[in-house]
Amino acid sequence: MLTKRIIPCLDVKAGRVVKGVRFRDHRDAGDPVEMAAWYDAEGADELVFYDITASSDGRDIMLDVVERVADQVFIPLTVGGGLRTVADMHRMLKAGADKVSINTAAVENPDLIRQGAEQFGNQCIVLGLDAMRVAGAEPVRWEVRVRTGDGGGQSAGLDAIEWAARAAELGAGEIVANSMDADGTREGYDLELLSALSEATTVPLVASGGAGSPEHMYDAIDRGRADAVLAASIFHYRVHSIGEAKEYLASRGVPIRPLSAG
Repeated sequence: MLTKRIIPCLDVKAGRVVKGVRFRDHRDAGDPVEMAAWYDAEGADELVFYDITASSDGRDIMLDVVERVADQVFIPLTVGGGLRTVADMHRMLKAGADKVSINTAAVENPDLIRQGAEQFGNQCIVLGLDAMRVAGAEPVRWEVRVRTGDGGGQSAGLDAIEWAARAAELGAGEIVANSMDADGTREGYDLELLSALSEATTVPLVASGGAGSPEHMYDAIDRGRADAVLAASIFHYRVHSIGEAKEYLASRGVPIRPLSAG
């Protein structure tokens, strides 16, 4: 059975790791290079690096910071933010990333997913899905949001579940589903969103947004059928450690890569 993954996320703004609530009111969490080294040593299965304002600012990702982070880790690294072309993807992979995450650029040019998958393989292309519940919708549904780095962003006019399914068909090899409603709240992942996505797609699904405890991670895997769980604030501010999360999940029967293997 494939092991489930625990993935810390570094949201980087102006060269520093930050964390907010629902993409707002960011506060400093530390230096990305130092934190990357810490998570690698602590036993994280993978690491995600997002330059969160690159797309909203209309600029390129901070290549030098990505290179320094990549130098510190020996686990798979996903990099996203401001990637608009296959050439941008190539620069990130050359800088040390194992996977690239695209959101806004993929919405604006869906063929970018296919181009990236053909050039580098499906396993390298991650769809970053920022999803927000549509107020009052019955049955519940979610819309795709873009340019979300420092605030709520804007609606892409797309149904999140339909877009995820299309992105997988185009060649995305993984989906990171970030609930904008739950992000930073530590009240648990959006299990309905995760369940709907797992029904609509067959590619690996990473739960993001709302982690407050190892119990929440278990729910995302068990009820949401996620293949991995991403978390930020609970790890950054030492509310829980990678080891605590892995120990709890293992105690609930979840197949987890042991810390001794890191």
